[in-house]
Amino acid sequence: MFDSFRKYNKIIMVFLFLLIIPSFVLFGVDRYQGGGQGEKVARVDGVDITRPDWDAQHRNEVDRIRQQAPNIDASLLDSDAARYATLERMVRERVLAAAASKSNMSVSEERLARLFAADPGLASFRTADGKFDREAFMRATGRTPEQYEAGVRADLATQQVSLGVSGTAFATPAQAAATLNAFYDRREIQVALFKPADFASKVTVSDADLEAFYKAHTAQFQQPEQAKVEYLVLDLEAAKKNIAVSEADLRSYYDQNAARFGTKEERRASHILIAAPQSAPAAEREQARKKIDQLLAEVRKNPGSFADLARKNSQDPGSAEKGGDLDFVTRGAMVKPFEDAMFALKKGEISGVVETEFGYHIILVSDIKPAVVPPFDKVRATIESEVRNQQATQEFAKAAEAFTDIVYQQPDSLQPAADKLKLTIQTAGNVARTPVPGATGALASRNFLNALFAPDTLERKHNTEAIEIGPNQLASGRVVQYAPARALPFDEVKDKVRTQLVAERAAALARAEGEAKLAAWKTDPAGASFGAPVTVSRLETQSQPQAVIEGALRADAGKLPTLVGADLGAQGYAVVRVLKSVPRTPPAPEMAKQENEQLAQAVGAAETAAYYNLLKNRFKAEILVPRPAESILGAGR
Repeated sequence: MFDSFRKYNKIIMVFLFLLIIPSFVLFGVDRYQGGGQGEKVARVDGVDITRPDWDAQHRNEVDRIRQQAPNIDASLLDSDAARYATLERMVRERVLAAAASKSNMSVSEERLARLFAADPGLASFRTADGKFDREAFMRATGRTPEQYEAGVRADLATQQVSLGVSGTAFATPAQAAATLNAFYDRREIQVALFKPADFASKVTVSDADLEAFYKAHTAQFQQPEQAKVEYLVLDLEAAKKNIAVSEADLRSYYDQNAARFGTKEERRASHILIAAPQSAPAAEREQARKKIDQLLAEVRKNPGSFADLARKNSQDPGSAEKGGDLDFVTRGAMVKPFEDAMFALKKGEISGVVETEFGYHIILVSDIKPAVVPPFDKVRATIESEVRNQQATQEFAKAAEAFTDIVYQQPDSLQPAADKLKLTIQTAGNVARTPVPGATGALASRNFLNALFAPDTLERKHNTEAIEIGPNQLASGRVVQYAPARALPFDEVKDKVRTQLVAERAAALARAEGEAKLAAWKTDPAGASFGAPVTVSRLETQSQPQAVIEGALRADAGKLPTLVGADLGAQGYAVVRVLKSVPRTPPAPEMAKQENEQLAQAVGAAETAAYYNLLKNRFKAEILVPRPAESILGAGR
């Protein structure tokens, strides 16, 4: 019971979490209205989404992610895939909003009131007298309460559109059995592989062959555009260099925070508790008071009996068996009445009766470790670092404004900004439009590279504008030398051409040999040569190529054993002998239930996706920019 007296820091952290990262309801999906100037990147129900809309939304999403995960790799957030996923989500939001509007979906005042009343984020904006602090809310959210309410209504209405499908999805037992059995289907197989490497020695190519292949595949043998650049980075560390901290500032900071640099006073106490919650009946509390008074009298007569009396009488199960011992604690660890009494006692003293919300206590202070404050000289370096960190944010804001102005107003050189802000001009060669693997800092920022390779920057060799490349990080750069993409001369890439052509022809020979063996072995199975049998499934591939797995599982289970071929592309060809179907071991009841639930969720997701595609067509939703090749994120495909 007494463990609940301790005010764990976790409680404070949870409270701060609610304030810093409010609930979904408080900061729901932002609404953006179409229009404005700029390139049109998407359209929903006749309303355009422009590139500035897209950029603003992506910045907001990146900021939210960075707040929650400060150490996340910035290149992931700036990738083409991440940006495209943001655009897909914007389109999805607008499609669902249009569907909700056309269906006249609304949210009742009662539901909205219940939602607001239960939201801990909103509760933080109420004053002590219960009134809603409108100004504080607007400062924290950037929206008026009316805008927030409208956003919540819109979010809830669009949720109803999706839930109308996903919330009613289910799979019948027969459907579940058929689907799961197919998913877990297993086959015992033997494989004969025909690898291109085994046929490479049989390939002969002439110089004419190589030149013809080169001309037909020139795009594969290009040197991408490259630039030599110079750039500046302004961050908190750079801002700190311009901060001057006097000795007087450090001494003042030490005097105000001296206790924090040392160790706090610690006290070891024991107690006897007779439980009597404030909500208990008066008679029960009176009985508890009589009991604690009796124990106090016994302790006064014989202080040495404290531990024994605690073991026999204390109703704090966490400490009673230890004679009431609570070990060493500092201020802030106990509830206030208990703490005040404990820190008022001297070593060896016993308190009177102390009342808390949990009942009545007798406290014995058995030991005291006094606070230790280190001298100024020992913590001077720590103090200076803290003072600089505190001032760095303000200094960075000032420096960022100056940085932005100078690189724009003096576009022909980065030197003025470097001199003014004491920054070092950095250089890099062979810089491309996309970050290379392992790139860090400014060269890992896709936004920065896009700015460097913008037509105006390339043609005039001007500074880029100040680009945000991370939290409290700005960069500006300029192209010093530029080499456009060019096809490499045949003589430079002849060896590479040979390697690719030989590999392509070797794969063709392997495929032809595999197809010939497949036909021959179907006629004369006795002449076939396979590896050892293995049992495979979609979940347990046994390191077999996916084409082998799919070919084996597509074979008619009623006509086994049989032979099938699998084209492995650049990896050659495989002939697969499918020996038999291997029944799945029936899962345990709990596992079977979990599988059925997961299947129902998958069915719901599939039905929701199908319904969303229907809505996309109905509201003529289209994305007007190409999908990046590496895009694997987003929704509404």
